[in-house]
Amino acid sequence: MASVKPRSIDQIKGNLLNPALTSHYHINIGAPFNDDGFSTFLKNTGCTYGNTQQDQLNLQCCEASLPGSQLATSEITTDFYGVTERHVYRRQFDDRIDLNFYCDAEQYLPIRFFEAWMNYITNTTSDIENENYSYRMKFPSKYKGPLEITKFEKNTLSKNKVKPLTYKFLNCFPLAISSMPVTYDSSDLLKCNVSFAYSRYYIAEGIGVAEFTNPSAQANYNNVSNGFSVGGIPNQPAMNSGNQDATRGMNDQLRSIQSGFA
Repeated sequence: MASVKPRSIDQIKGNLLNPALTSHYHINIGAPFNDDGFSTFLKNTGCTYGNTQQDQLNLQCCEASLPGSQLATSEITTDFYGVTERHVYRRQFDDRIDLNFYCDAEQYLPIRFFEAWMNYITNTTSDIENENYSYRMKFPSKYKGPLEITKFEKNTLSKNKVKPLTYKFLNCFPLAISSMPVTYDSSDLLKCNVSFAYSRYYIAEGIGVAEFTNPSAQANYNNVSNGFSVGGIPNQPAMNSGNQDATRGMNDQLRSIQSGFA
């Protein structure tokens, strides 16, 4: 039975005065897993893209959401007289996640990158102005890519550090790019809102401060054996279950954001 007991000021401060803040997070977005020809679509949109631009794109994400899910249940009223029970039969995930990006004044990187990804999905070609133009979509295994959201605190490198919380999303691809109004009224920051579809997410195990802040450890975590396979299925669990045919993950070239901590 719970009991009420006196607490010291130090105990209250230790438990209540160290809350998590919403402004410390990091996004990892990679190109489609089977990115054969994706660079051509990037070039067609005028996008210059490499390791530097990938890190820039991750840092430009100014708003995101930690995902949620719910359990779907069936109602049972016949097992016990006068008793209503609920039994779980599946877990339901949100159907999308919205990411908001600041647009740079150099090449509008978020707009060009995600437009190129959607062009890649739909196989948009140069004859799009043709009156009889039609789309032919790629297979899902060709255009899905990785997405990770890591929540951390500003004391990640301090003595009382917090273990980062990393969500990994499976089978991600951009579903919609919201319209972006421009006006002659007072200037404001141009933002690009992108909705991502995904199958499910999970919280990664073993993501410690070292893996998150050390460039070598981060690269090792995102290498071939620990990366994602086609369709977003993590390779390591598959290999642990006997599947030794690991394909190359697209996070291999992610750069560390250690210098971005404040």
